[in-house]
Amino acid sequence: MANIIEKILSKASNREQVFPGEIVEAKIDCAMINEITGHLTIKYFHELEAKEVWDKDRIVMVLDHTIPAGSVEAAELHKIMREFAREQKIKSFYDVGRGGISHQVMIEKGHVKPGDVVVGADSHTCTYGAVGAFSTGIGSTEMAAVFITGRLWFKVPKVIEIKVNGNFRKFVTPKDLFLKVAKILGVSGANYRGLEFKGSTIRDMSIAGRMTICNMAIEVGAKAGIVEADEKTLEYLKGRTSDQFFIAKSDKDAEYERSLDLYVDDLPPLVSCPDAVDNVKPVAEVEGIELDQVFIGSCTNGRMEDLRLVADILKGKKVSDRTRLIIIPASQDVFLDALKEGLIETFLLSGANVANPTCGACYGGHLGVLASGEVCLSTTNRNFIGRMGSTKSKVYLASPATAAVSAIKGFITDPTSFKGD
Repeated sequence: MANIIEKILSKASNREQVFPGEIVEAKIDCAMINEITGHLTIKYFHELEAKEVWDKDRIVMVLDHTIPAGSVEAAELHKIMREFAREQKIKSFYDVGRGGISHQVMIEKGHVKPGDVVVGADSHTCTYGAVGAFSTGIGSTEMAAVFITGRLWFKVPKVIEIKVNGNFRKFVTPKDLFLKVAKILGVSGANYRGLEFKGSTIRDMSIAGRMTICNMAIEVGAKAGIVEADEKTLEYLKGRTSDQFFIAKSDKDAEYERSLDLYVDDLPPLVSCPDAVDNVKPVAEVEGIELDQVFIGSCTNGRMEDLRLVADILKGKKVSDRTRLIIIPASQDVFLDALKEGLIETFLLSGANVANPTCGACYGGHLGVLASGEVCLSTTNRNFIGRMGSTKSKVYLASPATAAVSAIKGFITDPTSFKGD
């Protein structure tokens, strides 16, 4: 009668069964920090007079938010991370130019496996549910405790079952699917819940697409998003990890707090309007809004699948004179693959600016900060006031297809109406 999240937490806490609402102490399989939150974890670790981390091989450290350093303050945070990695002999340290955005790196480099319990000092750690892990974001103080003990308590979450069936139309993507979920649940409709995605659409979906929908689980308040590991998962993990792992599957009679039945055959391209992720409308309803900037990338939509789609649309076209287009691959590996396939050349010839893998534009740190009064269409995951820069700017969220077509037109455009002109 248990669902996938309950089974993973049962195993991690050495219990036969756990129930929603119970507090369990779980063994952590992997812990990740970046420089924005990680310096605080390191500070608390030292304040607690700890000498060694519980397991240097289960800690991953990534510089990703402001890279290369754009200020003295950023450089100091980088220095703290480097010194701690050396002090603790942590091998999985991804410095500038050697990794990319942490959530891409964690899965891409095989740090996450099905059945794992993974924590990260970043809210979008829920991305890793794409490969069948229970992964969630925690605070810097909690992470210091994990670094010392390798364990953490959790309240077992209630789970919402999201069954998705049907086939996406051309230029409709997993991002549009999640925006539909956000519209239904609302920004707090899944507070401390797990979201379990299943159905034929999810089975047909790539790991990249699953990462997109799990990544945004936190945007409706969820503790975790998860997809049951399957043959696609195993194929993806080949060559990325040699570790043994546990594939959890929900029982047929598993209990859920509620179930959503969604069909994507007629799902239109959607857009999240300012200033909340659940302010979702069909792109056709807001078509024509002029854009100062379009941003394509981030831990939500900066993977090869996304970049190929964008390149197909941009090939032989030019970005509108009134709009600037910024494209940031999610990792060094993605950047290199995009370079080999000629995608970067296509982007540059279209008039786009291509930057190194970083979170900078997404969180308003650098490489794409918005000025007052500017309007941006972004493939990122958040659009609250001031997220990408000025509190007087406006951010719309959409898929890479909608973003690419809109960059050509200079205004928000329904990609399904695009004829390639």
